[in-house]
Amino acid sequence: MRVLALLDGTLADPDTPLLHADDLGVQRGDGVFETVLVVDGHARELVPHLDRLERSAHLMDLSLPGRASWQRAVDAVIGAWPWGTDPEMVLKLVCTRGVEGRDDAPTGFAMGRQMSSEILRKRANGVSAITLERGHAPDLKDRAPWLLLSAKTLSYAVNMAALREAERRGADEVVFTATDGSVLEGPTSNVVLARGNTLLTTPPASGVLPGTTQGALFRAAERAGWRTRVEPFPATELFHADGVWLASSIRLVTQVHTLDGAQLKADADLHAEITGLYESQY
Repeated sequence: MRVLALLDGTLADPDTPLLHADDLGVQRGDGVFETVLVVDGHARELVPHLDRLERSAHLMDLSLPGRASWQRAVDAVIGAWPWGTDPEMVLKLVCTRGVEGRDDAPTGFAMGRQMSSEILRKRANGVSAITLERGHAPDLKDRAPWLLLSAKTLSYAVNMAALREAERRGADEVVFTATDGSVLEGPTSNVVLARGNTLLTTPPASGVLPGTTQGALFRAAERAGWRTRVEPFPATELFHADGVWLASSIRLVTQVHTLDGAQLKADADLHAEITGLYESQY
């Protein structure tokens, strides 16, 4: 099941080609995107997702269509989705720089698709992960802003290559590390760990994407009396934490039970509490 909408709110046939062969999103991965979870017709964290889309476009000097256009497309997809049979939808918002050499407006659209069984498996069972070097220092973001380290661009080839490497090694997921051994993020997620009554995640200043799901979890945790910290920490901390999770819009708060072949603490009651905190937002 797929539903495709253009930014004027009209629906389009998802089986009909939409992009030109010389669209810069196809040619160079020159564009930005966001992936939003929609449950029973409600788009979770839509405003933070649109904020992040605008921020990514600004970092790329990309002229992004106005927020009202994205809202029209979102509403059209949600309105056409069969909520009676599919209570969850993966909604992707995409904007490319458009056709090379033309001054037309950027290409933008929204597409909804069904949740995959693989995502549901990871949510339910947790994941194994490996650490892989990302190859940059944690302070590189400010020194080299042209590398777009904290922008959500269409250029996800490295991220997908990392996940394929994890699969080759018999794991589900990846935790990227910086050149100093500190934790960065997953290819499509933020890393969160628990130490006592404190939740910890990596700061965006280290070149990671600001997390919408991680942000929602931290807001809920703070209301419930947890402490939250956004600061660098070494990968060795993951092996001593009371719990480790990968937070993403679609997989939600997924427990990591194995890292580099070593079993991590994966307390079922703590996991239920953490996921309950996140769900309390909605």
